[in-house]
Amino acid sequence: MTQTRLHFTTGREAANRIFAALETAFEEDGWPIAVIEVDEDRDIHEVSLYTDGDVEDVARRMAEVVAEAGHKGPLGREVLPDVDWVAKSLEGLKPVQAGRFIVHGSHDREDVRPGQIAIEIEAGLAFGTGHHGTTAGCLAMIEKVMAAEKPAKALDLGTGSAVLAIAVAKLAPIPVLATDIDPVATDVAAANVRLNGAADHVETVTAAGFDDPIFAARGPFDLIVANILAQPLMLLAPEMATNLAVDGSLVLSGILDRQHDAVVEAYVAAGFRHIETFHREGWVTIHLKN
Repeated sequence: MTQTRLHFTTGREAANRIFAALETAFEEDGWPIAVIEVDEDRDIHEVSLYTDGDVEDVARRMAEVVAEAGHKGPLGREVLPDVDWVAKSLEGLKPVQAGRFIVHGSHDREDVRPGQIAIEIEAGLAFGTGHHGTTAGCLAMIEKVMAAEKPAKALDLGTGSAVLAIAVAKLAPIPVLATDIDPVATDVAAANVRLNGAADHVETVTAAGFDDPIFAARGPFDLIVANILAQPLMLLAPEMATNLAVDGSLVLSGILDRQHDAVVEAYVAAGFRHIETFHREGWVTIHLKN
């Protein structure tokens, strides 16, 4: 099927900010989005969105998001042949470090140094690779919380690529339930779990919210991580309380700086206390306890 690449260039800071806005705006569509460094010295980065849908509609929506995020100028448009251009573009992503973690593609295995905890993600399965401030913030917070608390069971709710579930399993050989509402995402998660040798500890399941009986069967959990979006996280606060073990920890992200206080208030109302917040690239990762 023919794909179209919609793209523009800007500086690194703007590219990361607009990438985050596009990822949120097109979350339900599932169109792959990538940022690559074109020229480090001149600070030129290219943001691309790949679609095989209604190009005019996607281009219009993308232009609106980009303009609202402060970038001026037209979008480039390129019709691509039947090649996995998404994977090829993502090969340009450099490994991302967060604490001891390094998230990388197969082409950067040699960049892993002794003492680092490597998580490898297939280039074409890019959602949640660590290149987004929310994922990187979660990785850093997970490492800190697990070192202090030694949880026995964990849940990665809305797992996406399973980066966070894999991170937990690499820090400690404990059972981790990784769930997502999207069966395609669950397949991606399972593939990445196998790729990283974590299949003995991470169970991937397609499940919506906390309605599936798998949560009662595997819980309560000493650690719940959820990198979703602010509004659904706020709605889930009472159910988080039900599924978290006594003295457990929540690590929440997918939350913009300006949404921080509202999310914390929702969780305090559900019986949680705020422990710490990490800020990264306009996003926050929040640690709460019951």
